[in-house]
Amino acid sequence: NRAGTEYVWFNNVETRPGQGYPRQYEDQEKWRGGWTVGRRGRLKLRTGSRLTRLLTIFSSPVQPKLEDYYEPWTYDYRTLTEAPLGDDFPVARPKSLITGEDMKVSWSANWDDDLGGAPEMGHLDPIVEKVRRESEEKIKFEFENTFMFYLPRICEHCLNPSCMASCPSGAIYKRAEDGIVLVDQDRCRGWRQCITGCPYKKIYYNHKTGKSEKCTFCYPRLEVGLPTVCSETCVGRLRYLGLFLYDADRVTAAAATPDEKDLYEAQLDLILDPEDPAVIRAAKEQGIPDDWMDAARRSPVYTLAKKYRVALPLHPEYRTMPMVWYIPPLSPIVDLLRDQGHDAEQAGTLFGAIEALRIPVEYLAELFTAGDTEIITRVLRRLAGMRSFMRDITLGAEPDESIPESVGMDGESMYEMYRLLAIAKYDDRYVIPTAHYEQAHELEELGCSLDFDGGAYEMHSGPFGEASGTPAPVAVETFQALKLRQTGDHPADGERLRGRVNLLNWDGNGNPEGLFPERSTDAEEASR
Repeated sequence: NRAGTEYVWFNNVETRPGQGYPRQYEDQEKWRGGWTVGRRGRLKLRTGSRLTRLLTIFSSPVQPKLEDYYEPWTYDYRTLTEAPLGDDFPVARPKSLITGEDMKVSWSANWDDDLGGAPEMGHLDPIVEKVRRESEEKIKFEFENTFMFYLPRICEHCLNPSCMASCPSGAIYKRAEDGIVLVDQDRCRGWRQCITGCPYKKIYYNHKTGKSEKCTFCYPRLEVGLPTVCSETCVGRLRYLGLFLYDADRVTAAAATPDEKDLYEAQLDLILDPEDPAVIRAAKEQGIPDDWMDAARRSPVYTLAKKYRVALPLHPEYRTMPMVWYIPPLSPIVDLLRDQGHDAEQAGTLFGAIEALRIPVEYLAELFTAGDTEIITRVLRRLAGMRSFMRDITLGAEPDESIPESVGMDGESMYEMYRLLAIAKYDDRYVIPTAHYEQAHELEELGCSLDFDGGAYEMHSGPFGEASGTPAPVAVETFQALKLRQTGDHPADGERLRGRVNLLNWDGNGNPEGLFPERSTDAEEASR
């Protein structure tokens, strides 16, 4: 409930087809996020060279605007709580948290929720536009052809994060102990280049604090063996947490794979087999604890992604090597087949219907495999085969081993995949090794002004949480910050602004603390 996070949606669920959040974030021709491969086969940021980014550091034109998210608002709750007794019901008008004025709420996160398959919104989906260019008749929005599914999204915590490479301050880092990508709030200077660099647009700029923020993967919970909040509170039990072992030395080469359709396999090749004796030996040499190796062997995410190959990365063509994996949806076709007089659970019927699914295979391929429909078809066939195989077991019939064989599996593996996907217990879905005492110093986090009330900017709380009372417009806070700087005895004076450099408010008097790194004594002596 800290002020400034009104439209910072670290975790959102999008309706597909749909524009996503922020709107049309997948259009990299417009937003220029992620990586490309240059003429010499080397990776480079879509935003250009270091010189190009340096020239646009004060004004980056490739940024989502406020309307691409939505204008944050609060309600005038004080009118409700303090209105005198009368014949009329008091109304809490929406107030803009940007200007403080009355406003009309016209857009919000998931505003087009459940309208993804409708003609009003569906055609605005960048993937729909791309698939339509390749096959004009493939996606229609008539009622009988419409489709819809949900896509939950958090930060991908990539192996090759373009946000980290884009940050001029070096404030974004990937923790060596667990691979979580974080923003050092003390080093962040608010350049916002990371927002441009992230193709998933999962880094947000907090206009109240002047810092970039993102999903932290609930790392304090993981360190003590607890799952992330979004995973533990998922009513559908759809989220799994587990450990991957990967070859960090080969990440750059894998991300530079020339053909986009080969990036999925290249990423899988990075993931190491925790049962491999060579991997076990190398882990011992590098001091990886035994309980972490055991967690890697029991990891449900490794099992679904590498062993059974039914979980896929989101937009591998961005070349960031994303580490949040998705099992694509199998269209609800059973009722349709049954109504047509077919045995809807029969394997041959299900396999034959995959090509005619309401959700086009091409659409799913653009989401998860850079357009490779064969991989999507293989995953859907395995999911359909599991359904048909388990139908016989549930009815007491002899298992048909030809079903798993037809999709490259055996009966035992298919049954284990069913248990993991359908009836997995808490300890099966969340396999989280705890941090070790010897790592305690490495895991220390410095105190941050965002971690406590009154930090960065003091906001008065209302009856419904932080900033829920009378809105304090950003412009007012900017004025107060500027006044404090200009009337202080020293540049950037004031405890509230310590550790922050806002160049837009800098009065030009001296060098604000933190603008340049401090020179050492030896360097000063040498300069004399």
